[in-house]
Amino acid sequence: MIDLRLLREDPDRVRASQRARGEDVALVDALLSADERRRSSGVRFDELRAEQKSLGKLIPKAAGDEKAELLERTGRLAADVKAADADRDAAASETQDLLLKLSNLVHPDVPVGGEEDFVTLETHGTIRDFDAEGFAPRDHLELGQLLAAIDVERGAKVSGSRFYFLTGVGALLELALVNAAMAQATAAGFTPMLTPALVRPQSMAGTGFLGQAAQDVYHLDKDDLYLVGTSEVALAAYHMDEIIDADRLPLRYAGFSPCFRREAGSHGKDTRGIFRVHQFDKVEMFSYVAPEDSQAEHQRLLEWEKQWLTSLELPFRVIDVASGDLGSSAARKYDCEAWIPTQGKYRELTSTSDCTEYQSRRLSIRLREDKKVRPLATLNGTLCAVPRTIVAILENHQQADGSVRVPEVLRPYLGGREILEPVTK
Repeated sequence: MIDLRLLREDPDRVRASQRARGEDVALVDALLSADERRRSSGVRFDELRAEQKSLGKLIPKAAGDEKAELLERTGRLAADVKAADADRDAAASETQDLLLKLSNLVHPDVPVGGEEDFVTLETHGTIRDFDAEGFAPRDHLELGQLLAAIDVERGAKVSGSRFYFLTGVGALLELALVNAAMAQATAAGFTPMLTPALVRPQSMAGTGFLGQAAQDVYHLDKDDLYLVGTSEVALAAYHMDEIIDADRLPLRYAGFSPCFRREAGSHGKDTRGIFRVHQFDKVEMFSYVAPEDSQAEHQRLLEWEKQWLTSLELPFRVIDVASGDLGSSAARKYDCEAWIPTQGKYRELTSTSDCTEYQSRRLSIRLREDKKVRPLATLNGTLCAVPRTIVAILENHQQADGSVRVPEVLRPYLGGREILEPVTK
């Protein structure tokens, strides 16, 4: 959530952020009104309580009619205090509810617009010319079937659409990717973490995933637990309700977990293969830093993502995501999109978001510095979303005979294997 003081002091900035996101601007004025009621009702309650205490001191000293009058006033005052307390609680509850609906403030340098209004910041690598090489590229599913690496038919039989099996070298390729990604993250100073896939509602809400993203979340009604769509949720909630000494920052974690997404609203999109699925594994970077360091940390996370994709020898671009395409908790987000030859376009492989103080305020995570306590900043960055990375590797490193060249960085994790050979021609 945002700082209420900022809302009071500069409501136009908050309105502009809501407008840039394409979200409800009226929410700002509703929140301002609720906050004013909360503060005025709090003042009213304090005044009545003070009067009540004052009368309580006078009653033992009074006698006769004066005491009877004081007791009568005390009775009326008790009812007024109870009503004021109820008004204060109602206003505070309304303020909190509205505050939780408000998205993070968009960074002023974020391009304004919708999904297609991003700005391309960099391009890396060389897109292969398959025509010049004399063959038409196969898509990842055909390659995966040739390699006996991907089985979507049995995935659908067992679990339904958008589920799959990774088999043989497909399973080994995932393990190689996860181990190589974790090795890079560990070398960069991240603490490796295996995180829970089920979390409580306060963890999910605290990270902002029960707002605009709620339709994509799996909920277990019987247990009131949520399946995470990213280990960001568990990593953010890891320090929930804690105060962290400033000299411990930055804290950096690399979480590995299964991820579950309903993909609501994606009917008809990416239905072939394993690009858009309901369950996948991912290595996620997560940082806790002082708020004034968040922009620099955001750039560091982006550099680690670029290092990873470069090591996989993939052509990719970096985009500055437009305001209307940001998640509710992100003030700014960069995506790294790899070239997918058979689609003839770049597709998202990694993203990194600066969530500033938004999540830490919701989760009550603070830093202590010189006896002062204040919210800290949280950031997240995908290092390796496994299925999409497999898609990019298979399509970009394929050979004419259906084999696939293994990027050098993965070879130590595949027993030195340089080529993935077709099982069937």
